[in-house]
Amino acid sequence: METIANFINGQLHTSSSKETLPVTNPATGQVIRQVTQSTEKEVLQAIEHAHKAFPSWAKTPPLRRARILFEFKALIEKNRDELAELITSEHGKVYSDALGELTRGLEVVEFACGIPHLLKGEYSNTVGTGVDSFSVMQPLGVVAGITPFNFPAMVPMWMFPVALACGNTFILKPPAPAPSASIRLAELLKEAGLPDGVFNVVHCGNEAASLLTSDERIQAVSFVGSSAVAQHIYATASAHGKRVQAFGAAKNHAIVMPDADLDATVQAIMGGAFGSAGERCMALPIVVAVGDDTADKLIAKLTPLVNALRIGPGNLRGKEENEMGPVISKAHQSKVVGYIDQGVAEGAKLVIDGRNHKVEGHPEGFYVGGTLFDNVTTDMKIYREEIFGPVLGIVREKDFDSALNTVNGHEFGNGSAIFTTNGHYAREFVQNVEAGMVGVNIPVPVPVAFHSFGGWKRSVFGALNVHGPDGVRFYTRMKTVTTRWPTGQHTVAEFSMPTLG
Repeated sequence: METIANFINGQLHTSSSKETLPVTNPATGQVIRQVTQSTEKEVLQAIEHAHKAFPSWAKTPPLRRARILFEFKALIEKNRDELAELITSEHGKVYSDALGELTRGLEVVEFACGIPHLLKGEYSNTVGTGVDSFSVMQPLGVVAGITPFNFPAMVPMWMFPVALACGNTFILKPPAPAPSASIRLAELLKEAGLPDGVFNVVHCGNEAASLLTSDERIQAVSFVGSSAVAQHIYATASAHGKRVQAFGAAKNHAIVMPDADLDATVQAIMGGAFGSAGERCMALPIVVAVGDDTADKLIAKLTPLVNALRIGPGNLRGKEENEMGPVISKAHQSKVVGYIDQGVAEGAKLVIDGRNHKVEGHPEGFYVGGTLFDNVTTDMKIYREEIFGPVLGIVREKDFDSALNTVNGHEFGNGSAIFTTNGHYAREFVQNVEAGMVGVNIPVPVPVAFHSFGGWKRSVFGALNVHGPDGVRFYTRMKTVTTRWPTGQHTVAEFSMPTLG
């Protein structure tokens, strides 16, 4: 059986550890590969190689770094089918969704290719007599990324292209259920001309991974995962003096106003709630319907569409492609089913039951059918917690203000949306909703790469978001220089605060 190796100092590196985890195809339930859980020594080797590679890479002109990223972009486009197949085989998402993931990752690579412009500092001429002042943005050093299973290519590409473009070296810890895409990306970076040691991949368990938050050679950590782990990463790495951006859980809401175009809105909700089997931090699991009439109409329109979802393996293409694949694992399948059980027990109305969904020819696959709840209330567990599965809940509120208060009352503030044709309500929502990413008639408001991605409240820990301008700020530190070049100028010691005038 194929064993997924590490990628350290430009080479595939087979771990000496005997501890392995199975890599399963969620569509079939069959083990297709295995990944070794590396030793602490091997993690330290990766850190050391990245540390040694940093000085030379940091001094490489930004234009040369950009040219490597341009070549990397071309190689991803050339190998996109192979990468999409890897993603589908290990995550389970449908093929077109895997291609979409790669496209959104590529957008960050394209953004990072503009690094010569993005690193231009500020310059002020004659801030004092014969004195000029300017700023430069310099890389941090070795930085690390810890990424989740649901986007095994896109989320790493939210991080490392900007980090590398800024002159840092990078260590990636990929998710154990979907480890292969990261190794292929590492090989393509090397093929693009990236020097050895600049980008490294280590597969490891939590104990070895803790070195990424504690080793003094690592200057910054990026993380995407659950809020509990995000908070732990933030606290631990910050205590060791590191810069941290840690993105946690979400419970995104969409308010549907009575004036919304319901046909368009229902189609948007379907994609937001059930795309990628709901395994997105920007999924749309809660709809807040304003008025019982609006809720009744939504349920009537959603019911046949949820019932008709094409669910099955993600490797089909074209007209035969399924709309939704499996969830990531047997354990997660059981967890999602448990939430549905809990919703029923708490009194939510189960309109469509996705439990015990079977796909012909794939009895061992980890499938959950599209599930629809009505009359969800804010005290229910299925409302409060992130399910990360194909479960949509309808909350009923009497008016816009009540709906907005419901949205803002949740502990998470990742993304939120409103569906309306009324500009007043749209503007009020944009101005007053407590969420970091907002959509108006857009169900999944993920920012494009030249803007920054990040939520509010317990959805994020750290001051700077990922990619876009915040990504550049996160992976650099500013140095401000004040210069004077006297020519025969008589100077005397100054013991008071210099005013430079």
